[in-house]
Amino acid sequence: MTDRRGVVAKRAEDLVPGVPYVRGWNHARRSAGALADQLVLLGLDSDFHGLVADVNAVGDGLVQIWTIYPEAAELLAKLITAGLRAELQYATTGSPATARRAAPAI
Repeated sequence: MTDRRGVVAKRAEDLVPGVPYVRGWNHARRSAGALADQLVLLGLDSDFHGLVADVNAVGDGLVQIWTIYPEAAELLAKLITAGLRAELQYATTGSPATARRAAPAI
């Protein structure tokens, strides 16, 4: 698997001595866990049942979301947009209360 920038190598099917797979997988596991915690808080955990940590052939951690419904992808996009909008508002005004009001209801 290679992303459009070419930075993600294929999945590690066969392990190669000297590659730090555990370090990469552990990083991916922590990141997947952090995402899973937020999805649970939002009530979206059942929409992302395929969320898993993985590692590629060069030892980079990967977080796989797997296949999700279009509605779940749209909601995730709205949440990211709302968070970015709130962050931008906070950076502009310096007020977290203003940032919360600036974010649209999801």
